[in-house]
Amino acid sequence: MSQPTDRDNLPNPLDPEETMSRDQIESIQLTRLKETLDYAYTNVPYYKDKYDAAGVHPTDLKELADLKLFPFTEKEDLRKSYPFGMFAVPQHQVARIHASSGTTGRATVVGYTQQDLDDWAKMGARCLRLSGVKPGWKVHNAYGYGLFTGGMGAHAAAERLGTTVIPMSGGQTEKQITLIKDFEPDAILCTPTYLLTIGDAMQRAGLDPRDTSLKVAVCGAEPWTEEMRHELEEMFGIDACDIYGLSEVMGPGVAGESVELKDGSHIWEDHFRPEIVDAFDETKVLDDGEHGELVFTSLTKQALPIIRYRTHDLTRLMPGSVRPGHRRMGRITGRSDDMIILRGVNLFPSQIEELILKLPALSPHFQLVLTRPGRMDQLAVKVERRAGASAAEAANAANDLAKLIKIHVGSSCAIEVLDPETLERSMGKLKRIYDMRDK
Repeated sequence: MSQPTDRDNLPNPLDPEETMSRDQIESIQLTRLKETLDYAYTNVPYYKDKYDAAGVHPTDLKELADLKLFPFTEKEDLRKSYPFGMFAVPQHQVARIHASSGTTGRATVVGYTQQDLDDWAKMGARCLRLSGVKPGWKVHNAYGYGLFTGGMGAHAAAERLGTTVIPMSGGQTEKQITLIKDFEPDAILCTPTYLLTIGDAMQRAGLDPRDTSLKVAVCGAEPWTEEMRHELEEMFGIDACDIYGLSEVMGPGVAGESVELKDGSHIWEDHFRPEIVDAFDETKVLDDGEHGELVFTSLTKQALPIIRYRTHDLTRLMPGSVRPGHRRMGRITGRSDDMIILRGVNLFPSQIEELILKLPALSPHFQLVLTRPGRMDQLAVKVERRAGASAAEAANAANDLAKLIKIHVGSSCAIEVLDPETLERSMGKLKRIYDMRDK
């Protein structure tokens, strides 16, 4: 581990909005929400048509709670308006375009004005600062560059904070290791499963990940558990913090986690109004503390205002801690569209990950395979044993895992323990679920 240097003491002031009270934030939200609803209704035909059909008008919003009167926006709405039908500004004002991969359908396209890009960088910088990254540090960015918002969003945030950015992008794991050794970055930005891939590759090469210069990892773009955080922190001897974002809302930087408490990510509520709705009854807006689906409304976006966007991420809202005016979101427990319904029981990959990492003989590398050999769905958990675990220890762990899943999830499944280095490794976002039921 590297020692503190003069670079650790450069000025690092908070934005004024970060220190605002809850009342101040909600006052800003109400003003900006009225403006955003009117702006979207006036400039995006999709919103005008949808609100007219629902019998609501922007002037119907008198207080924050009235937001529930307005219809949701879904990913499918963006796909139907492909490519630029949801944009609220003429093309010459669009400074940048990003898009989803479109692997499960037509891509969703998002645009940014220069002001949008400035706001995005500012919020991302808040997240990095909150997670312990400091001006003057070197930051290794292993999020993918390109149409995906992760790479360029994290890059702009790190530059805005005043760090030296190493724009490595994803993949080429051996080169990642070389640059980490040679350039000695203080922080790394990547998905949690890809950081695990880098650590595994270091160990295979006879290197100790704890001997690197890294102090902090800021990980996002996929759900991960406290057990995975502990795994990464022990492997590298670092602090690992969460960052949240999604392309349709903005990109990485919507919310960030503090290195001091690691108690959930603060949402920058001067720019977004979050809600939690019942995942099974979207008409119910839930109180803070209740688990449900996260919904976002943008308050300052110009190119692509987004009203009540259903993220399908499952979490809860909690009072702010180190930034009291901004509420925190709990860890994402899963996505409603990643939920597996197995013989009437709902389960998520994160639940399986949590149980696997309770067993020392099993590694964090696993896949869930769904089949239907007869009339009933079957789930197989394929998981690698750790390199130091014997076959007998792995077999015992498999039996224990099956029991834990039955107790805590409520479903029976088959456990297949594989040798180390058997399963596909993450090069960014990792695929956990393989649904073979229709094949």
